[in-house]
Amino acid sequence: MTHRYRWEIDGLRAIAISFIILYNAQITILGHQPFKGGFIGIDIFFVISGYLITSIILKELVTTGSFSFKHFYERRIRRIFPALLLVMLVSFPFAWMYLMTNNFVSYANSIITSLSFNSNFFYHYSANAFEQVGALHKPFLHTWSLSILGQYYILFPIILITTFKYFRKYIIHILILGFIISLSLADWGSRNDPSATFFFLHTRIWELMAGSILAYLEIEKNLKHRLKDNNNFLSFLGLILIFLSFFIFYYFDNLNHPSFVTLIPVIGVCLVIHYSTTDTIVKKILSIKILNIAGLISYSLYLWHYPLFAFVRTGGIVTGSITKKILLIVILVLLSCFSYYFVEKKFRNKNFNFKKVLKILSSLGLIILIINFLIIFNKGYSDRFKNLKNIHENYVADNFHLSKLRIPNESKEKKDFDRNKIKILIIGDSHGEDLHNVFFLNKEKFDKYDFAYLPFVDSRNANEENEKRKKTNIFLESDFLVFSFRWNKDKIDIISKYIAKIENKKIVIVSSTNEYRIHSTAYTLLDKKVLFEKEKFDYYGLKKIYFENRLLHSSSEINNKLKNFSRSNEFLFLNREDFMCDVVEKKCDYVDKSGNKIFFDYAHYTREGAKYFGEKIHKINWFKLN
Repeated sequence: MTHRYRWEIDGLRAIAISFIILYNAQITILGHQPFKGGFIGIDIFFVISGYLITSIILKELVTTGSFSFKHFYERRIRRIFPALLLVMLVSFPFAWMYLMTNNFVSYANSIITSLSFNSNFFYHYSANAFEQVGALHKPFLHTWSLSILGQYYILFPIILITTFKYFRKYIIHILILGFIISLSLADWGSRNDPSATFFFLHTRIWELMAGSILAYLEIEKNLKHRLKDNNNFLSFLGLILIFLSFFIFYYFDNLNHPSFVTLIPVIGVCLVIHYSTTDTIVKKILSIKILNIAGLISYSLYLWHYPLFAFVRTGGIVTGSITKKILLIVILVLLSCFSYYFVEKKFRNKNFNFKKVLKILSSLGLIILIINFLIIFNKGYSDRFKNLKNIHENYVADNFHLSKLRIPNESKEKKDFDRNKIKILIIGDSHGEDLHNVFFLNKEKFDKYDFAYLPFVDSRNANEENEKRKKTNIFLESDFLVFSFRWNKDKIDIISKYIAKIENKKIVIVSSTNEYRIHSTAYTLLDKKVLFEKEKFDYYGLKKIYFENRLLHSSSEINNKLKNFSRSNEFLFLNREDFMCDVVEKKCDYVDKSGNKIFFDYAHYTREGAKYFGEKIHKINWFKLN
């Protein structure tokens, strides 16, 4: 039985890895993330893996009557470990520089479990699912899928060969039964236990079995030779189903996954693999050189992209710069090309003695294990950050860098207003800056307004400096002055005197933002609890915990003083708690719909938090100026 290289499968790999990279890049265009459905790239890879592995095993069994486990696992070792170990080694210096204590220990655990093909269990039980808080800062979170494949490589050949030897005529029945049971468990589990369903083999193996069933029908039943009609139509239909599922999961982001809906891309992949014969349009499209190259380096692209994205997010390296983001993509491609051509191909070359391969991989693996056990034993080497001020012992990397990156630089550069819009000048401290960020990150939703921020000086020369700032263009041109502070009685007196000297401006007073008694542990609470926040989920009832632990809220003494101050002066008063909490249900938000933290400390908003609150403000029409 001849082995023909399947260039169209490399084309499928290129599509899959493109989807995954675009999804994990979290690209936002005009307030939308158009690649939210890109996670289906993993499902495409699973179907391809199931098809190829089953084809390899069955072809050997059919042609020789036996199967060499030695050669099978030698090929898997050559394929998986060299590039993986390289990425792990290269990642260490960056983890040392950028990951705070808790995340550094988590990083070490993820490396160890990845090498033993059980990182999917680690991520489930340590509550680090993709939809959860801080997921984008976990460098090796993506290895959960490699663990799924590793477990499949260990178990499936044994099951298939045993069945072939003793129950050959029932192979297709067993495969179909396994497919149905696994798919049914996935659909049920995605509603009732989404994290385990996402991460575990028993609810993912149906995707691999879809490829296995196709491979069996082609090899044992000669299906490839019996169904030749409509190849163009059916292969093109498969490609449409793949892209259709991409858009379905974008437009309906509350769909459960994996579930019956995931059948759409899985069937699509099977149709493309089976019907993309030499003369079909789809075969020609998927055999385009650029797609084949991307397919060839897809494993390296997959290994490099997630840690690369995680470290630049944590370090804030490319934030706000299109040029740096383009450069990041170039670096990703160059790293992947290097590891494919100089590592993957080198180690997969049969002329490279396997004993030498094992010695090299074992030595590197041992070094990596020792390094990471030392990280765990030394509790993340907290002394690395002894010179950093204001960092709590259990402060995680997410919060430190979220605080640095919460305000886009371009939001601070405004000098003049758009004359065709209602001109809003927000005056305040860091809480006023938070409020301005809310509107800046949601500009498209508040398009009849133009916002600017002016920091209020609170120092020895405050009066002189604040009077000087009244002469700037953005102050003189403004229609509304919105005052937003972390208020206290003295601040109310100061602002009262400041406003008394202002003429021909409409005044808006914004309450103090909610503050929480758990502010010293707010970030660690979120890191240690299971968070799978998709509107209907609130494991551990944290929304109620936040509500019950409000130190400062709309009924606090200072906010009552602000209401009276506003009422007596006929100023418009806006209460922040209206968009932060549901006082009827007694719940307060702590993450957005994607599970991103909305606070990085006692009250300040993260960038995701500002974006999320802006969407809520628009929805409830909170910022309504007459």
